[in-house]
Amino acid sequence: MIKVGIVGATGYTGVELLRLLAAHPEVNIQVVTSRSEAGTAVADLFPNLRGHLDLNYSTPDTGTLCACDLVFFATPNGIAMKLVPELLEAGVRVIDLAADFRLKDLKEWEKWYAMEHACPELVATAVYGLPEMNREAIKSARLVANPGCYPTAVQLGFLPLIKNDLIDMSNLIADAKSGVSGAGRKANVATLFCEAQENFKAYAVSGHRHLPEISQGLIAASGKDINLTFVPHLTPMIRGMHATLYAPLIKKNVDIQAVFEDYYKDECFVDVLPAGGHPETRSVSGANMCRLAVHQPEDSRNVVVLSVIDNLMKGAAGQAVQNFNIMFGLEETAGLVHIPVLP
Repeated sequence: MIKVGIVGATGYTGVELLRLLAAHPEVNIQVVTSRSEAGTAVADLFPNLRGHLDLNYSTPDTGTLCACDLVFFATPNGIAMKLVPELLEAGVRVIDLAADFRLKDLKEWEKWYAMEHACPELVATAVYGLPEMNREAIKSARLVANPGCYPTAVQLGFLPLIKNDLIDMSNLIADAKSGVSGAGRKANVATLFCEAQENFKAYAVSGHRHLPEISQGLIAASGKDINLTFVPHLTPMIRGMHATLYAPLIKKNVDIQAVFEDYYKDECFVDVLPAGGHPETRSVSGANMCRLAVHQPEDSRNVVVLSVIDNLMKGAAGQAVQNFNIMFGLEETAGLVHIPVLP
């Protein structure tokens, strides 16, 4: 069994990670930490885990964490970078579900996250954990930066078009919507039930911290400069994400449906719907799956891609477990074979 620790597992991403790891056939959860909940039984805070995980939260201790084979960080931005160097030095592998190691440009990271990076020397060695792009590098990685939810949905939608040189990279649009769990479990007036229910709004239109992450990935995939307009929206649902992507086609008479089907034919967690399909967020709820559909509207020179994920699964905890499986040479689907929940 592979010994794992989870740091900061008190938020929505953290409990989703615990739910997956508690049932994983190759995992032994050694320690679950939280400064605020130290001494509390995990199942008391999250009763869905009762009978599945008999551990108490403990204060983060590097000595205990260094006894693990891998440590997941489900912490706010800026926490993992303070502990990761000591863990790596002890031979522990790390998956960070926050943004501490996602951006390679340190000045850009410090601009968007408004803090100085604690271990800049590790940023270059961290592997960006989008398996459909970096699977080979993930296999041998010591430190994996788990992608954000919006970047996952957007990059998976654009990748087949970029890799086949089918679109004009100077005019990309990503119109994305997320459920309120994406804002985290902290107290926030904007995500209270009475504020979010029966409401729909855009936010961070002038600039969202996931924009540089998406741009970095698309530039790496294309080798070209890009111009991306990214607008996130908050929708009155708990979990789920829908990205509608637009791009001008630069090649005619291409079977775009076939391009997508061929590109993702060997991917276990990307599902390309039949021609004319419209993926629904509920079709991926509770599953580590991205469902895609591609359209070319009549009399339009643009291609439209529809991409849906569960923001807590393929957009966070599920993808982290997928990366864990790759890192330890396990079946990529281990602990992740979940049929989506309906209704």
